[in-house]
Amino acid sequence: MTFSTILTAILTLLAGIGVFLIACTMMSSNLESASSKRLKRLFAKTGDSPWLGVAIGTVGTAAIQSSGAVTVMVIGFVNVGIMTLRQAATIIYGANIGTTVTAQLVALGMFGSNTISTTIIFSAFAGVGAFITLFTKNNTWKQIGGVLTGFGMLFVGLSMMANAMDEFAALPSVKLFLASISNPILLVVIGALLTAVIQSSSVMTSIAITMVVTGLITLNQGIYLTMGSNIGSCVVAVIAGLTSGTAAKRTALIHLSFNIMGVVLFMLIAGLMTLLSGSVLSFETIFERLLPSAPQLQLAMFHTVFNICTMLVALPLTNALVSLACSIVKEQPQAQTDKPHLYFLDEQMLRTPVVAVRQLKTEIEHMAQLAIDNFSRAINTVVTLNFTNQDTFNKTEEELNYLNRELVQYAVRLSDNQLNAFDHQYLASTIRTVSDLERIGDYATNIVEYAESLQQQDVRFSQYALKEIQQMEQLIVSLYKASMQAYHKMDMEALGIANQIEDQVDQLTDEMERNHIQRLSLGICQPKAGTEYISLAQNSERVADHLINVAKTIRQLK
Repeated sequence: MTFSTILTAILTLLAGIGVFLIACTMMSSNLESASSKRLKRLFAKTGDSPWLGVAIGTVGTAAIQSSGAVTVMVIGFVNVGIMTLRQAATIIYGANIGTTVTAQLVALGMFGSNTISTTIIFSAFAGVGAFITLFTKNNTWKQIGGVLTGFGMLFVGLSMMANAMDEFAALPSVKLFLASISNPILLVVIGALLTAVIQSSSVMTSIAITMVVTGLITLNQGIYLTMGSNIGSCVVAVIAGLTSGTAAKRTALIHLSFNIMGVVLFMLIAGLMTLLSGSVLSFETIFERLLPSAPQLQLAMFHTVFNICTMLVALPLTNALVSLACSIVKEQPQAQTDKPHLYFLDEQMLRTPVVAVRQLKTEIEHMAQLAIDNFSRAINTVVTLNFTNQDTFNKTEEELNYLNRELVQYAVRLSDNQLNAFDHQYLASTIRTVSDLERIGDYATNIVEYAESLQQQDVRFSQYALKEIQQMEQLIVSLYKASMQAYHKMDMEALGIANQIEDQVDQLTDEMERNHIQRLSLGICQPKAGTEYISLAQNSERVADHLINVAKTIRQLK
């Protein structure tokens, strides 16, 4: 074989790996986008049942074809405190099972050498998907086209890798070199390192399947490379964990411990079989007998069996794995700080946009709660002229200003990702929503300033005025509840109720102004308090306007 032939084979192999990686990314992003609502509902169902966690991890990974993405989602959930370490561990077990789907697809695509091979048939989907994407304007069909294109390119890349490896298989020196790498531990290390570089156990396993089919390596070598790929796949989780909090680091460690435990367990079993049978019995011989003349299926099935068995062993040991992670990664003493922060979002969430959109909505709902709480504090202050809650009020106002800046920036960054039409529309509406909530905080600040003015002038509102102010607060709190129900559940009936309450607020505002003027003429209210009272009524009415604006955003999303 000439130098040019060898160089061509190397370049073809690199091209094949590149196409395969791009195909995985394309499939993952489009599947993630297309299934965003279902994915959100799926992760929302996470409970205390370990089997439910495994099922969610398996289905979620199979749906988006990326265990790394699911693991990063889980780390994000743990980091913001909406998922326990135990729940995260069971989902990670399931993610390892779900990621074996790619290997099964690759194995399926390598049949049919005497007729039209399934690789060619599946590769044709790339063209079908490209035509759909090119000629449709419907966002859903574009996502379907993207999935089909990615699926087809998966097999284009696989075919290129197989052709390159056929060339290498014809070189005795290459086969002799690969045959010399027979130490199981060394093969596991090689598999782990290559996967860490590629950052995809699915790609590494698919390469191993191709090498086994073309005769470059034995099934036994492929088995140990595949086991190593499971350890190497943890690099994504470890990177995500290192840049996050203590809980996230523990989650990454559980993922790593789980995969190492599986590899150690299977290597011990392999050693025991060799010791008892004298090399007659091994994983290689077992799967060769179970699936004769189908090396691609032999390795793909081992990959699936390996992950299922590891899950079955790890499931009852989950509490022990969690305790181990907690003992290794100690709780870091938190610096005493009252600085504003995000409660349900972090940087890692940006790697899984569809889940980040859901968490952004939760963060906005939390911001709404902060805003209405400060409005109630302001009303209480102006009614009682008691300023004992002023520190809490000021800190909450600072937090509202912080959230206004941070959530707008987060929404802009999220909108740069591939999302479905609904999520893009939602992100477009969030900038206005966040601004509305921040303005509620500003009006609450105005009301506190009216209280300060009353205190300085040593005047108070009359009992009649105080009763109207408290009535206004009750109406606005009711409006808040109806508006947030509409916003959270996309509930048009709740929006209708919110509109009715907002009309009542407008009517009460007019009554407050008329009644106050009448009380002034009768000498019931003090003239010094007149300006503050009218301004308070108008500011409260504007709070209601901003709340109804938040609720009305659902009209754009229906």
